[in-house]
Amino acid sequence: TKSVIKNIQWITGNNFTVEKGRRQIEEYISTWDVHTSWLHCSEFLQEEELNYSKRYHYRVCWSVPTRRKPIPRATASIYFVIEISKIKPATLPVEVFFTLESSRLIHRPEQCQFREKWLKDIIENKIILMERL
Repeated sequence: TKSVIKNIQWITGNNFTVEKGRRQIEEYISTWDVHTSWLHCSEFLQEEELNYSKRYHYRVCWSVPTRRKPIPRATASIYFVIEISKIKPATLPVEVFFTLESSRLIHRPEQCQFREKWLKDIIENKIILMERL
C-alpha cells in the first residue's frame, strides 16, 4: 500500500514572521511518525537576502535521552528553509524545504514522507565515527 504524505497548510508570505515560521515547522514535525522517545528543539538560525526571495533558516536538533544517559552521545540535525518570493504574490504560501545533517538531498514536505530511520542513521554514524577516533 502507498503511504500518505502528510503536510500542513503553510503560512502566506504576507503573514510570515520568524516565530510563526518556527511554529509552523513544529506543526509540520508533529505529523511525522517518530517514536515518543525522540525529543527535539527548534531554533531560528539566520535570514538570507537573495535577488528574488528571502530565505529563513532553522535547525531542529533531535536526540533520544534516557534516564541512564540524559545527555545523549550524539544528536541529529535537520535544517529547514522557508523561502518567501519577492516576485510571486504575497498571498501565496511560503516555499519550504529541508535537508538532513550530512546530506545535500533537498526534501520538500509535499513530496516526501519523513522516516525515523534517517535520524537513527545520522546518530549511529556519529557514534561509529567517535569510537574510531
